[in-house]
Amino acid sequence: MSGTAPASLAAPTAFSGPVTPEIDKELVRRLLADQYPNGAALPLRRLTPGGSDHVIYRLGETLSVRLPRGDWAAGQAEKEARWLPLLAPRLPLPVPEPLFVGRPDHGYPWHWSVARWLDGTQAIPEALTDPARTARRLADFLTALHTLPPAHTLAPGPAGQDLGLDVRHAGLPERDQATRTHIEALKDTFPAEALTALWDSGLHAPAWDRPPVWFHGDFHVGNLLMRDGEISAVIDFGGLGDPACDLVIAWTLLTPETRPLFREALGLDDATWTRGRAWALTTGLNAHHSYAATRPDVARATTHQITQALTG
Repeated sequence: MSGTAPASLAAPTAFSGPVTPEIDKELVRRLLADQYPNGAALPLRRLTPGGSDHVIYRLGETLSVRLPRGDWAAGQAEKEARWLPLLAPRLPLPVPEPLFVGRPDHGYPWHWSVARWLDGTQAIPEALTDPARTARRLADFLTALHTLPPAHTLAPGPAGQDLGLDVRHAGLPERDQATRTHIEALKDTFPAEALTALWDSGLHAPAWDRPPVWFHGDFHVGNLLMRDGEISAVIDFGGLGDPACDLVIAWTLLTPETRPLFREALGLDDATWTRGRAWALTTGLNAHHSYAATRPDVARATTHQITQALTG
């Protein structure tokens, strides 16, 4: 996406397919020259450290180039180009505006994208000017997202028939083995007994039994931009399913004092909130296990996420 936040702090749960190529400036220049020549001569600056899913370059002052690091993120460019223009007018915060989807070439095996640059920095709790207002604004955004019309009514015809979206109904059981492995691996860092109890409570909470709704899928500080102490944009979108996965933001950005405001504004039942805490735990553990040794920023963020999830 655009902006200065990393595309994601959540490590992919599986990896297969081609080895990630070196996505250097020369490769991006060649791709632009052949496929998006209007941007080929503009200044190009790589954002660091970037995210786990994408390499991002700022292109001139008003554009960004986003390239998947691996096959787990390979469909994102096409999916967002199809759906974000339909979602954006219905959401209360800015989201990226895709302009172009590039094809694989020059040894690079995946589709990539050019989007409008969204100015801002990664959201952090201590920079919020009004945490309570932020909690309510985030709840308003998720309420708007989760109550959007079904995909087939937004895009009737071929686009609606071939959604190109992740449909996730009960994703927590699918993460059970990996989560327990991470709890064991990190038992010298975090209290394993408390983590296991929290995970079991989420795993055994009643599952989402209603029609799938639009969700973001990775709604945490790494995918929120802020300016002047306020949330200014949301990046990096997901699919359809159980909205509990979007509650991760409650334990990555909000505080114990503002979480109740967020929950009340969303009108969440106990089961969805419990599953949300479990999502915060499993994604935090996954990213901490995968990146903490080499990414101090991820280590800090995920330690905060895990300990806040334990707090409640």
